[in-house]
Amino acid sequence: MNEADVKQLIISIVKPLVADPDAVSIETQRDAHFLNFNLSVAPADVGRVIGKHGRVAQAIRTIVYSVHLNGSARVRLNIVDQ
Repeated sequence: MNEADVKQLIISIVKPLVADPDAVSIETQRDAHFLNFNLSVAPADVGRVIGKHGRVAQAIRTIVYSVHLNGSARVRLNIVDQ
């Protein structure tokens, strides 16, 4: 998989969960060991993406972290609270 595929995977998981799917955006940032996907949603939808006790966020991360990218970088999903 490549970076665009992972980004599309995250969007396809998150958009059905939120009330304002047009506000979903992802920025990517690469560092020495990780490819960071910074997920932003509308302020009212942050709780929906995180879920009770972080269960929804953990489920999303489990799926995303299982993806193997071309190269040695690992994937990290950050939910950005605006």
